[in-house]
Amino acid sequence: MRCKTITAATVVGVFAAGMASACGAECVVADPTGTPLNVRAQPNGQILSTLDNGLSVEVIAETWTGGKRWVEVAANGETLGWVFGNFLDCPGGDEKLKSAPMRPRSAPP
Repeated sequence: MRCKTITAATVVGVFAAGMASACGAECVVADPTGTPLNVRAQPNGQILSTLDNGLSVEVIAETWTGGKRWVEVAANGETLGWVFGNFLDCPGGDEKLKSAPMRPRSAPP
């Protein structure tokens, strides 16, 4: 699959120089909430499905919306949709592309 970085004209000037791309990277779903990761039709869009922690996905596109990184992912060659980028662990490279720390919620007492 061909990778693309999607940016708005105003974002390009701010992020282009320092923004490392994870496009093409194999990442692992690592949602720290302990719930499956929502897959959306577009960033902040309608929920299409969910992904379990530990699933490997390929980054095929990324964008920044409202200061948050969103990533379009695929698995087994099939495009799935958009996920919140902080909930993926992508090996190597830039620290800002790593997921939030895993802190699954414990069951209430």
